[in-house]
Amino acid sequence: MRHPRRLDYLRALGVQVWVPRGSDRGREDVDVSPPRNAVVAAPVAAPVAATVAAPLPDVVVTVRERPPPPIDVPQDWDGLRAMVKDCTRCRLCETRTQTVFGVGPSEATLMIVGEGPGADEDAQGEPFVGRAGKLLDEMLAAIGRSRRENTFIANVVKCRPPGNRDPQADEAEACRPYLEQQVRLLKPRLIVALGKVAANRLLATSDQPLSKMRGPMHHYGPDRTPLFITYHPAYLLRSPREKAKSWEDLKKVWRFLQQEAPV
Repeated sequence: MRHPRRLDYLRALGVQVWVPRGSDRGREDVDVSPPRNAVVAAPVAAPVAATVAAPLPDVVVTVRERPPPPIDVPQDWDGLRAMVKDCTRCRLCETRTQTVFGVGPSEATLMIVGEGPGADEDAQGEPFVGRAGKLLDEMLAAIGRSRRENTFIANVVKCRPPGNRDPQADEAEACRPYLEQQVRLLKPRLIVALGKVAANRLLATSDQPLSKMRGPMHHYGPDRTPLFITYHPAYLLRSPREKAKSWEDLKKVWRFLQQEAPV
């Protein structure tokens, strides 16, 4: 049987055609029926156009800092001070000049806690030595207190944050064992937190405004050490009208320490 058009189809599909010996392969009416026992090659698949995947949408990946590993802090002042001096538990160690451990007698009944060292503190290794520090000294003197005699001053973090920014949560967490041990060794009658950042870190709150935390007595740690919150001296330098409120806070601190009564 002759199938002239069938030959065209098979050729177009790439099928090898077997024809009888001696036939005219150029004729259109070649019998394309394969002889008995002939092998017909399988059709060759037509090339498939490459599929171009649609671009994936941008994915924002939030990289969370790993919490610092737990540590066993020394049980004495000298050992604790040496550990803080060589600390590398957070990235603040990369930009500091030196750590700022704290200053004051180990038997002080009042503990002042700020947020972190500034440029002057980083250079001198002592907390609150700039303009804000001078104002703090004047505030303490007004209620019969001194960093050299009866008040211990420290910060939430022991290294200066770059650009004097607020300490970040992971940085404060890295320094938390040091501050906790300072409180345990000192056993103060009262802790005074200066400013919103220090207050939120000590109270383990996220971002409470100072107006909500200032006024009532709070408590810190498992021993429930009384904790009072007031303005940071640097804020008072920028907002001198608030000094009257700060003076009222200082009088409450004085009464508490004198009478050991709730403010």
